[in-house]
Amino acid sequence: MEFQRGDKIEVFRSSADEAWESYMDDFIGCHGFITDPDTTVNDPDALIEVSLEGKGTHRLPQDCLRRLDDQGNPI
Repeated sequence: MEFQRGDKIEVFRSSADEAWESYMDDFIGCHGFITDPDTTVNDPDALIEVSLEGKGTHRLPQDCLRRLDDQGNPI
C-alpha cells in the first residue's frame, strides 16, 4: 500500500518487522495520520512517520497500518 502525507490511518495489528517493540502494542487501535511517508522509496519495509491521537509522533512499520476514509472506515 502506498501512503501519502495526510492519509488517515489506524494501527490495526502488531508488526512482524524487527523494529516493532513491545511498548508499541499500546498503539494498536489508535487512529492518526501520516506525517512523513518517506516518499523516496515507498518501500513496504521502510518505517514511516505517523502522528497518533493522544500518543504523539512515531516511526512505525507499514505492515501494522491501514488507511481510513473520512468516516474512519478501513479502505
